[in-house]
Amino acid sequence: MSRPAVIVLSSFVARGSVGARAAFALERLGHRVWTLPTVILPWHPGHGRAHRMPLPEADFAALCADLARAPWLSEVGGIITGYLGSAGQADAAAALVTAVRAANPDALHLADPVIGDTAGGKGSLYVPEPVAIAQRDRLVAIADIATPNRFELGWLTGRPVETLTDIAAAARALGPKRVVVTSAPALMAGKIAAALVTATETIVAENQLIEGAPNGTGDLFAALFLSRLIGGASDEAALAAASASTFEVIVRSVKAGSRELELVEEQEALVRPMAMVDIRRLATPRRPAARSTEILPS
Repeated sequence: MSRPAVIVLSSFVARGSVGARAAFALERLGHRVWTLPTVILPWHPGHGRAHRMPLPEADFAALCADLARAPWLSEVGGIITGYLGSAGQADAAAALVTAVRAANPDALHLADPVIGDTAGGKGSLYVPEPVAIAQRDRLVAIADIATPNRFELGWLTGRPVETLTDIAAAARALGPKRVVVTSAPALMAGKIAAALVTATETIVAENQLIEGAPNGTGDLFAALFLSRLIGGASDEAALAAASASTFEVIVRSVKAGSRELELVEEQEALVRPMAMVDIRRLATPRRPAARSTEILPS
């Protein structure tokens, strides 16, 4: 039985494994992928300056509208909104999400708000602020799942994200039913975590921290996590599988001396990862019981 198709709206690089190119993982796992680039680049900007060509907003909107009326839209089981080339693209992307849900009410929207990180030790936006605001107000706001990194969660919510307790509170304030926070602090030294936060639980997957990881790990994780969920996996199983595959690809890519994620060479790790992942559940603070106050007649 074929798996549902997935629409991916994100950046497209001619060379590399970032943005929409990470959707190779979805294809390897059996999904047809409908790819619509928001911006086209020759390579990741971290490799050096190069031409950047955002899709004009009118053209991007027209392409989204075409996909929204496609006769095959009901085969789509998920849509990922990632890096935006301009703030105005968010409205068209949101309209496409609405169309996908109308065609298939079970389809999941994953918003990966690619707006900034902590490169160099200090967190900062690497997109114009209007783009970050559009991600927050138009796409994260309507998502079933969001996958911000730790810095992005703090920026999107304006809340502290120093501890896992902080992160869980901020994630619940963000809005989506499932929020997976990547690059979260681990409970064990020398490790890094991905924390899945829902209304009732926080599940933390920890891996060894690998220095010098190539770009694109967040894009890869988002694709793998969505695939596992729409394939029927539980939240915990989807988190464990996506974390294990991402970690294994990172380790093997770094070992090979590559500055890109070696998705083709290491595609077996996408399907059957061998890496061990430590899974922990954090206690969820109970809300205080409501107290009734008797009002006595005066």
